[in-house]
Amino acid sequence: MRRRAWFLGKVIVVLAVVALAAGLVMVLWNTVAIAALSGAHSLDYVDALGLLVLCRLLFGGFGGRGHRNRRAQWEKWQAMTPEEREALSQRWSGCRPSKGQNE
Repeated sequence: MRRRAWFLGKVIVVLAVVALAAGLVMVLWNTVAIAALSGAHSLDYVDALGLLVLCRLLFGGFGGRGHRNRRAQWEKWQAMTPEEREALSQRWSGCRPSKGQNE
């Protein structure tokens, strides 16, 4: 029962975020594109939602980044030798500050 409520809450949050994003696209289009493009016309909410979906499909996708293969990445990490892990850690250490640098 608790899991179902959690899932329902997550669905509601996703729908609310999509609705807000579509509203933002509509407002931005109606303020920016109308001024920049002489032949552009105002969008209604449904058109803004369609434009948002089209842009996500063309430029971003809907899957998020890196969440699908975490188990495979973990299994690959576990299969590495300590030397391989250290080499990989050294290679990626320039991408983010170490714990001592933040403090």
